[in-house]
Amino acid sequence: MSPMCQYSATDGFANDWHLVHYGSRAVGGSAAIIQEATAVCPEGRISYGDLGIWKDEHITKLSEIADFVSKNGAIPGIQLAHAGRKASCDLAWNGGGQLKEDRNSWTTVSASAIPFYEADNSPVELSKVQIEKIIDDFALAAQRAVKAGYKIIEIHAAHGYLIHQFLSPLTNKRNDEYGGTFENRIRLILKIVDAIALLMNEDHSLWVRISATDWTEGGWSVEESAKLTGLLKGRGVDVIDVSSGGNIPHVKIPVGKSYQVPFAEKIKKQTGIITGAVGLIDDAQQAEDILAKGQADLIFIGRELLRDAYFPLHAAQKLNNDIEWKNQYIRVKQSI
Repeated sequence: MSPMCQYSATDGFANDWHLVHYGSRAVGGSAAIIQEATAVCPEGRISYGDLGIWKDEHITKLSEIADFVSKNGAIPGIQLAHAGRKASCDLAWNGGGQLKEDRNSWTTVSASAIPFYEADNSPVELSKVQIEKIIDDFALAAQRAVKAGYKIIEIHAAHGYLIHQFLSPLTNKRNDEYGGTFENRIRLILKIVDAIALLMNEDHSLWVRISATDWTEGGWSVEESAKLTGLLKGRGVDVIDVSSGGNIPHVKIPVGKSYQVPFAEKIKKQTGIITGAVGLIDDAQQAEDILAKGQADLIFIGRELLRDAYFPLHAAQKLNNDIEWKNQYIRVKQSI
């Protein structure tokens, strides 16, 4: 299950909505569940409804979710995130626009003082001291995630959020060791990975989600993504979750079924790392064909799992693959 925000938390705290939401997907046959973007600090939230893991008090409910997911056959994972300049937004069903002067708003930060939309408040360019704190925030969040029982730790470096803002030359105009050259622009993600990798053992797996391309000239490219992936592989990252876009507004993206799969395939073939494909994959045979062709090693299902919590069970039946159902539901297994 791909991470998808629910915007249903208060002060970062998970609640029964999250328990039922993720628990039902575990019962529905998902092999692994990557929990939605979970902020490593309050100002790293996309919205005031985002989940958080910036304080120890968050662990209790997250532990309950991870335990239930695990007991029902899925591997519990969590995506650690910082939204950067795309933070301080309203809830998605309220339009999702940036809140500028509101009790639920705050000052955003980024690699450089460039707003996402022209009408947005300009973010504050992070100082090197502030960057070091963010690296610590990610490490402490990972420590809490491990304590809560998550087995997969995914770093969100995609979709125009903070780490992606450092990676792309379109949003990173810095003149210090965090800007300019490719080696400087990837410095933040490498430091975060190095800090979190120290916390991993044989029971955990470190993943990174990237946007393979900005889909625009002069932006972050698939060639840079492959180069970065090779470096991440050598630093303890097991899986690259390959998405795209999100960093620059109003970019024309040729959206269609499996439209991002070629990026996963290219990165997989160039680096040999385990790759996950994502993006409008909503059919069992479609997913099976991607695997059979060797275009990716894992399939991340997003929106289809919002529509159908039991999609994996239904997909198995469509592919004539007999898999185990929960005892409570087994009496209807043959009737669908």
